[in-house]
Amino acid sequence: MMLVTKNHYQTLFSFACLSCFLCFCSEFSCAASTSRDSIKHGDFIRDREGEVLVSNGFNFVMGFFGFQNSSSRYVGIWYYNIPGPQVIWVANRNKPINGSNGSFTISTNGNLVILDENEKHVWSTNVSIAHNNKNNSEVVLRDDGDLVLSNEKMVLWESFENPSDTYLPGMKIHVNGKKKKKKRKSVFLTSWKSSTDPSLGNHTMGIDPEGLPPQIVILEGEKRKWRSGYWDGRIFTGVDMTASFLNGFVLNLDTNNGDRYFVYNKELLNHPSSVRFQIGSDGYERELIWDKNEKNWTEIQKGPNNECEIYNFCGDFAVCDLSVSGLAECRCLKGFELKDRGDLTGGCRRMTALKGDMRNGSLGEDGFWKLRCMKLPDFANVVDTSDCEGNCLKNGSCTAYAEVMGIGCMAWYGELVDLQKFEHGGNTLRVRLARSDLGDESKIKKIVIISVVLAGLICLGMFVWLVWRNKRKLKVSTTSRRKNSDVIPMFDARKSREVSAEFSGSGEHSLEGNQLSKTELPFYNFSCMSAATNNFSEQNKLGEGGFGPVYKGKLPTGEEIAVKRLSRRSSQGLEEFKNEMMLIAKLQHRNLVRLMGCSIEGEEKLLVYEFMPNKSLDCFLFDPIKQAQLDWAIRFEIIEGIARGLLYLHRDSRLRIIHRDLKASNILLDENMNPKISDFGLARIFGGNQNEANTTRVVGTYGYMSPEYAMEGLFSVKSDVYSFGVLLLEIVSGRKNTSFRHSDDSSLIGYAWHLWNERRAIELVDGCIRDSSPENKALRCIHIGMLCVQDSAGLRPNMSNVVLMLESEATTLPLPVQPLITSMRRSDDRELYMDGLDVSNDLTVTMLVGR
Repeated sequence: MMLVTKNHYQTLFSFACLSCFLCFCSEFSCAASTSRDSIKHGDFIRDREGEVLVSNGFNFVMGFFGFQNSSSRYVGIWYYNIPGPQVIWVANRNKPINGSNGSFTISTNGNLVILDENEKHVWSTNVSIAHNNKNNSEVVLRDDGDLVLSNEKMVLWESFENPSDTYLPGMKIHVNGKKKKKKRKSVFLTSWKSSTDPSLGNHTMGIDPEGLPPQIVILEGEKRKWRSGYWDGRIFTGVDMTASFLNGFVLNLDTNNGDRYFVYNKELLNHPSSVRFQIGSDGYERELIWDKNEKNWTEIQKGPNNECEIYNFCGDFAVCDLSVSGLAECRCLKGFELKDRGDLTGGCRRMTALKGDMRNGSLGEDGFWKLRCMKLPDFANVVDTSDCEGNCLKNGSCTAYAEVMGIGCMAWYGELVDLQKFEHGGNTLRVRLARSDLGDESKIKKIVIISVVLAGLICLGMFVWLVWRNKRKLKVSTTSRRKNSDVIPMFDARKSREVSAEFSGSGEHSLEGNQLSKTELPFYNFSCMSAATNNFSEQNKLGEGGFGPVYKGKLPTGEEIAVKRLSRRSSQGLEEFKNEMMLIAKLQHRNLVRLMGCSIEGEEKLLVYEFMPNKSLDCFLFDPIKQAQLDWAIRFEIIEGIARGLLYLHRDSRLRIIHRDLKASNILLDENMNPKISDFGLARIFGGNQNEANTTRVVGTYGYMSPEYAMEGLFSVKSDVYSFGVLLLEIVSGRKNTSFRHSDDSSLIGYAWHLWNERRAIELVDGCIRDSSPENKALRCIHIGMLCVQDSAGLRPNMSNVVLMLESEATTLPLPVQPLITSMRRSDDRELYMDGLDVSNDLTVTMLVGR
């Protein structure tokens, strides 16, 4: 607390400075004499005495203010060290006090109240406080501009949750979800009525209460005036994103209650208190930064910034485009015409009815017209589908769709509202039209298709020529050589067709519909693979897992490969083979291993992968000599790569995939030590809106299985999150989760919690890199790992939030709860066996769980 008295020279100097600062342009009255950063029960701040609250770091001031030629007085907060001043919050907006006899204090019920000259309540925080805590209330003005009412360390009320017309870094903008039973208030900021009247104006700004994905909207009364476009995980897609805007906002998740909220990434700013967003009395949103050199507020972003940004300026089904001169030009979408020939902003109407619109008996096929660099229309619907175009065609009301990175499939039903064409950036929108209105597009498509086919034939011819050219170099080294075996075809097209049809059937690992049958996967001849691996010699063997041995090979073209050979005695049989073969063929991501093809001949089943020269992560991580090669930078890149690969599987791929066997030995490393997730034999595919499933056949690896999966057979994306958390802690510590079985701690998780709880978490970092590791990043990784291995799946973050936590240090991390159990019982309590082989260490486990 800071107390200013009249009997001290330093106080007199502070008082003089504060007086000069507050006496500005005759609009705000002179404040000062006594100031501090907090008040408690029984303390008063009086207007007549010039008393104010000043934040501890001299960033903000709270007190009474007024305007020239007016006796109305208000309680507000403004900047301490910036001339103006600029008021960022007002308490009694609609109930000013007449004259300078007002005061504010903490009342007998524990609330902050403003009193007029007759000591009547003009305004109150109006929160319910337990009777025995009413005298313990305290109000503090913080350095970020937040006014907080609390008692006994519990926040009861804060101005950041009850803002006026200004947003400051640190405020939370809550986002309502479809499944939230109790919605928070959707209006966030309300403008002043005028520049000298802080009462509630006619403009409000906040997150669209109905829309998903979220976007910011400005309302004039009940009518929309402007919107930011949709949040895609990085930016709001409908505004000109400056560097500040682009890097500023982050969407966070409160794992304790499931709330989502935006915060401004103030860690990127040298002086976060000098940045503000404001909804003006004129209805315009502005981002302002204080320029120290020029001594003024610089506007770096404004909305609406031009006529095209005014909501639906051109009307329905019309596009607004800024001309070279900067003037807005309106035009109808292709296949549409003006509703009123004399009104260019009155919107457009469809010329030819769609097939889905049966009122006119239209029977023609519909198609889509592609529009690039677009601000996407308002009122989007996010659809959980891998076939966005097909989904739209099946719905007669669907008028357009878009596939947006970070959002997924978006569809629109009915009118297309508030369209704008950008010079660059934006998204691609596909508008549904009758086939007759597509015009030359269908011809262009035909030309493109013919060109692609011809190019494909040329490439195929060149490939056949290369195979023919190298056929004499092929040698067969099998147990039973055939005559004329010097010519071995590399691929077997007939086998590809036969097996594709066989593998498209149903089963636990099958895809929905005919997704499997569409997979085009090269099939290699077994003889070619035998020759490539020197007849699967021990010298070429790279390793062995639950599936079978893996061999290094080289194709006739010189390309190195890794060949996985299904073991005849493996309990993982044809189903796992089929699953991995057809699944990985659908996936493409830089952090997933690339499947090049397969081979099936009799009982021989092979999978052919790209070769990873550095083998698997465990070869380095748990080797006392090699682990020193994994410095902190490499380990962190591996952690991030694995997280991005899992995020792709869970959210961004065409299929939602649960890996179920994530572990160090299933993370392969390329020549640059980039991680690639491998071994999808146990993976499961979720379709549609499916979020979790259960099974009587629990498969996975000791030490990596989540509690709900190991004990109940219940698995979801959170099962992979648990495995990722274990793997993260292993990467940081350089120790296996199962290496603690004979110690006081039952697992690495228990050991990590022990250190965490005693504030010694840095000791978990691998000793060979501890001194060279950035302590804050290492501790943050451990924190994230502890959140991922929470016993309750509901307390674990999803992978999108994990990636955000790793990439943005500004993201606030909740505290983990002490883990009560590990994924499976300790090995000295129970050993696990599979087909007579001891697999209690690091091999894949298959169990039957009764329910």
